[in-house]
Amino acid sequence: MKELVSVYINGKKYEAEKGEMLINVARRNGIKIPSLCYEEFLEPYGSCRICIVEVKEGARPGITTSCSLACVEGLKVETDTPEIIRHRKMLIELYLAQALEAEKIKELAKEYGVKSTRFKKKYKKDDPLNNKCILCGLCVRVCNEVMGYGAINFINRGHKTKVNTPYFEPSNVCSGCKACVEICPTDAITVKEEGNKRIFVSWSNTTVELEKCEECGKYFASEKLVSRVLTKVYPNALHFDDTFKKLCPECKRKYMLSHNITELRRGLENGR
Repeated sequence: MKELVSVYINGKKYEAEKGEMLINVARRNGIKIPSLCYEEFLEPYGSCRICIVEVKEGARPGITTSCSLACVEGLKVETDTPEIIRHRKMLIELYLAQALEAEKIKELAKEYGVKSTRFKKKYKKDDPLNNKCILCGLCVRVCNEVMGYGAINFINRGHKTKVNTPYFEPSNVCSGCKACVEICPTDAITVKEEGNKRIFVSWSNTTVELEKCEECGKYFASEKLVSRVLTKVYPNALHFDDTFKKLCPECKRKYMLSHNITELRRGLENGR
């Protein structure tokens, strides 16, 4: 059984699991803490720094990221002190200079009353990530840690750091899953569909061929991704005919429903 502890956010007492990240406790209780790089299914990373809070008691006092702050008994934090607001505004200014076209950053700027940036804007002509990337690392991490493909990664160091495919060449390991696209907080990644091809324009025009659904005729996923989904999501797929393996997700659901109803009727008819 998990141990529960009492934590205090903005002076109010809340219950949390020991070791749970504070940002989750806050969100669960309707307390808004902005974040650009946190996803609960990934290990805390703390790269964007926007989720900072001020620790008063229960841990080392000072400012730290709430996505990496583990809850302990008696932890007391404040989420919107003048110091926290000042730091967030500074970070937003930095992001406005780095990711000029990112709507998410513009929304944060509006929310915190940041009307301009004092930092030199880094507009890059023909930027594959559309001048929206904040180097949060989510796309890299989901590709490497969750999907296990490693099609993209950080390239260079310091102010020259970028995210792309190795040597800026089309990837031969990309499955075309679009996990990177879905997780990106600033919609920086460009993908286009052309017939049976999915082209990741942002990733050096990496091109993935898609399988065609034998039921509805829609192109939906690469052979590599289809095989993985069948193994992970449909472990009993081997018991189905080959048609099932070539269906898009929507048609698979319909097939499964029909199959289950047929099996149920057969069982009832046989008195099982």
